[in-house]
Amino acid sequence: MGIAHPPKPRTSRLDGARQFDFWLGEWDCTWAEGGAGTNSVYLDLADKVIVESFDGRPALEYQGMSFSVYDRLGGLWRQTWVDTDGNYLTFEGAWADGEMDLRRTVAGEDGPTLMRMRWHEIEENSLEWSYERSDDRGETWSSLWEIGYQRVL
Repeated sequence: MGIAHPPKPRTSRLDGARQFDFWLGEWDCTWAEGGAGTNSVYLDLADKVIVESFDGRPALEYQGMSFSVYDRLGGLWRQTWVDTDGNYLTFEGAWADGEMDLRRTVAGEDGPTLMRMRWHEIEENSLEWSYERSDDRGETWSSLWEIGYQRVL
């Protein structure tokens, strides 16, 4: 007699691995000084990995990709970002209070600097994304880049 395999778990909107679903789709992106680009965000690898393909052209000669995965054991999201500037950045964080917040720590001469990405003001067809910096361990944040998203598909 063979060993029975347990049924696959059913996912729901409450499942942590579905917290980033609001970001899935095709997006037009805009930022200060007339900047505009696109972002394509989709599921891959058995719907376990969120793949992002950002293109800032023609406003900005900059492209990047990220891969985001929900770490079930840690109960948090992990993201790796790579881009045309040769950056390789890793972030981790979670969904809380209606926002996705992913952070990384950068060592510096004057102590650590926290960097964070926030997806906020999330609606069905729009959202705001912010890249921010804190030099006081997260007490205060300064904005480095704000992008408005409008869903195309």
